[in-house]
Amino acid sequence: MEKLSLILWRERELLGLLLYKLEVEQMVLAGARSRWLMRAAQEVESVLELLRETEVLRAVAAEEAAAASGLASHPSLRALAASVDEPWRSILIDHRDAFVKMTAEVEALADTNRDLITSGYRAAREALLTIGDATDSYSPDGSAVVSAPVRRLVDRRL
Repeated sequence: MEKLSLILWRERELLGLLLYKLEVEQMVLAGARSRWLMRAAQEVESVLELLRETEVLRAVAAEEAAAASGLASHPSLRALAASVDEPWRSILIDHRDAFVKMTAEVEALADTNRDLITSGYRAAREALLTIGDATDSYSPDGSAVVSAPVRRLVDRRL
């Protein structure tokens, strides 16, 4: 249980770091600071990679804890907590509650960032469309509708 708890603490630290990196990414997006967008996205991806590695360690430690507690393979934290005595029961429940809260925060930030990226993409696309042709209207999904290209006469004698 001690090994599992240490890995769970590490995972919580990484989720906190992910929240921070997502907020930084959000500030870069909201501030239209495209210069730092790639760096912010790379830092988020780096933390996600560390989380994936830690999840593997957690799965192994959870299997060992389940075997020691007489549980079936792939137990949830709730099932593990129910099968052990105090203080481990409280510790595992605390970890689970923290994961539920932090995961909801990560999902909300990721959704907001995705919306900001989509809005930025649309704005850039529409700006590029107006360089060559005029935007006539918008489709129901919000994308620009452009008319056929207009032929221009150029007096090359000038």
